Amino acid sequence: MEFRSLGNLQVSAVGLGCNNFGMRIDAAASQQVVDAAIDAGITYFDTAESYGGGASEEMLGRSLAGRRDQVVIATKWGHTSGLADGERGGDPAVIRRRLEASLDRLGTDRVDHYQLHQPDPSTPHDETLGCLAELRDEGKILEIGCTNFSAADLVASHAAATGIGVTPYASVQNHYSLLTRTPETDGVLDACERLGTAFVPYFPLESGVLTGKYRRGQTSPPGSRLEAWGARAGAFIDDDKLAVVERLTAWAAEHDRTLLELAMSWLISNTQVASVIAGATSAEQVRANVAAAGWSLTDHDRADVSALSRH
Repeated sequence: MEFRSLGNLQVSAVGLGCNNFGMRIDAAASQQVVDAAIDAGITYFDTAESYGGGASEEMLGRSLAGRRDQVVIATKWGHTSGLADGERGGDPAVIRRRLEASLDRLGTDRVDHYQLHQPDPSTPHDETLGCLAELRDEGKILEIGCTNFSAADLVASHAAATGIGVTPYASVQNHYSLLTRTPETDGVLDACERLGTAFVPYFPLESGVLTGKYRRGQTSPPGSRLEAWGARAGAFIDDDKLAVVERLTAWAAEHDRTLLELAMSWLISNTQVASVIAGATSAEQVRANVAAAGWSLTDHDRADVSALSRH
């Protein structure tokens, strides 16, 4: 397993997204997934207080019993879905309250990577960052990050951190994959390069679309995530995207590779990416994701694939 820098942390280039815990799989299955991840060399585990109403954190914490110091736990707070009326995600009082609740669910005394789940336009950046700096000094968090930030959000928060003399967000976690190239065009990757901010892509496999399990003209496989999502699946799958999938699958096959290998390795070959956090519902999926990430794509390969993946 390759390891990369995320602020002052070293994280596995393939991480595990734990959003399935407590929602699509139970505690026993979550334990099997975590065990397989550790066996495969994964050290970076990403969850959030909002996943399963806190169940994901609880299951992750229990699954890591006795192995806490072998891993990097990343969690998030402040998503609208998890805030009570009148609460602001960036409010220092909310941050402290939510962190204590996460620590209790995770069964640990620290969060290695604590991330603001979405921007809070109602709270000045310096208030949020100042509180996070205090929590770092107290040893309750080791590194900080943000999620779903725009380029303007990143620049403004970095300037605020510099202005009050505290550490800025070490990472941003946004949607990025071969089918969702938005960070390349909305300025986020450019801002990350200028500011020295690590990038963590979520939905790297587009909820399974980039594994090849979905085909044009066919219904979603029984038990698949997109079948369960119903109408919501339209955000991930349509005929245009499946046409791209067909082109990418053919290109990968010409190189004696699979679509999964291409999707994972294309992201990891981007040096701005710290860790690709793919979710999994079984040990087999974990092992497949890790095995898929070992293809070293050349600049020429990336250019070819980039052209094929536009839709």
